[in-house]
Order: sequence, then structure tokens, then C-alpha cells
Amino acid sequence: MASARFPAVSAAGARTLPIMLVAAAVCPCPPLLVPEVASGAAPELDAARAACTDALGVLSAARPDLLVVVGPAEQSGRGVHAEGARGSFRAFGVDLGVRLGRAGRGRGPEVADRELPPSLAVAAWLLEHAGGIDAPVEGLGVGDPLDPVLCLDAGREVAGRAGRVALLVMGDGSACRTVKAPGYLDERAEPFDAEVARALGTADVAALKALDTGLAHELKAAGRAPWQVLAGAAEGASLTGELLYEDAPYGVGYVVAAWT
Repeated sequence: MASARFPAVSAAGARTLPIMLVAAAVCPCPPLLVPEVASGAAPELDAARAACTDALGVLSAARPDLLVVVGPAEQSGRGVHAEGARGSFRAFGVDLGVRLGRAGRGRGPEVADRELPPSLAVAAWLLEHAGGIDAPVEGLGVGDPLDPVLCLDAGREVAGRAGRVALLVMGDGSACRTVKAPGYLDERAEPFDAEVARALGTADVAALKALDTGLAHELKAAGRAPWQVLAGAAEGASLTGELLYEDAPYGVGYVVAAWT
């Protein structure tokens, strides 16, 4: 059901509008997706960038009333980020700034004061690179420790924010696929990523709900909480999924999928 802040009523207040998740795109969130950050290594992620562009095209075609971007965040970046919020890649050695959604539509002084976490900054870059989405855009940063029940509740609340909601869900799989990976080699990483890719590629909401939180944390899978927000938002939506990309460059599992 809709939240009290965002009741699903018509302009005349005569009837309740249908509330649903109409589409979702799942993308990885390494800053290396931004060519200026990757520099000489940029071609290694060309296929991932192309898949992300295709997934965002699915969102645009769904004609949402609201696009919510969900991604992992450290403490300072958790919570809602209004449209117009800014981010940058200066922490990664590149003087490049981005804005979430369209300029001039931000609401409130917090837009200027609160910087996007890296995952949402990558999402903002992807949206700009793909030509944007013709709908209001908001961000939601979620922390790795967030309990699955709270992730699901957050997803349900997001799905009730408008009559037609779309999600752009940012998150990486395990960071333990090779000895040079950020988390070193862990033999559990590949089967974990394979199950995540299967669940995301088939829109298996039940499987996403059942992801092992402890294992995901041990494998440094930053996408676990955002994926479970997606699971909560997609309850009852009967969406179908398509896996557009799956690989583990740099020893980190990256998946791109589209749900419609």
C-alpha cells in the first residue's frame, strides 16, 4: 500500500491508482565504469557499459512516473537523496562531477549539502550517458548491515511512491573471485555469484529474499541490500527478467539485468 507521505490517489482524489513496480534495471557500481576514472583500462568494461545502456533503455520504455536509484552507501550516504543531488569522482583521482536527474528539479537545501555516495554517482553518470529518463529521479543509499526484513520493507515503500515506479539498482557481487580480487580468492564466491546472476536474470524474488546475509558480507558483495530492496519492491509485480551481462573483471562479480 502507499505510504502516508505519498498517497496513491488521482488528482481529483476520486479513486486509488494502481501502485506497482513497472520495470527495473540492475547494474554494477564500480567507479571504473566511468571511462575517465578507468583511463587506459576503460575498454575492459565496454561490454558492461553497453549492457547498462540497454538496461536503462528498458526503464525509459516503461514510462515511469518516478525512477528511484538504489545503491550501497557508507554511513554518510545512507538515506534519501533528492533529485539534483551532486556527486563527484574526485576521490578516485578525477575532477568529474555528476548530478542525479535533471538540473533545476532538486528540492530543498540538502540537495547542495549532501553528496551522493559513489554507487549513486556511478548511477547518475550512467543515466546521463544514456540520455536520461523522462521522469523525476530520487536516490536511496542503503548500508551493508541493513537487515533483510528492513530491505524488503524499504522496497515496498519505494514501490508505493507513485503509480508507476521504476528502479535502477546498483550493486556488485562478490569481491573474492581471484587471488588479486579486493577480498582475495574464496571458493564460495563463484557459486554465490552464479546464484545471484540466475536470480536477477529470471526475476526470482524469492531467491533474492533468501540471500545469505552473512555469506554476502564475508564475500564483500555490496549489492546484497539493494537487491533485497528490489525484491521487496517487486512483490506481486509479476515481472520477468533478462540477464544482459555477467562477468568478473578484477575478480569482482558484475551483473546487468533488466526486469519488465
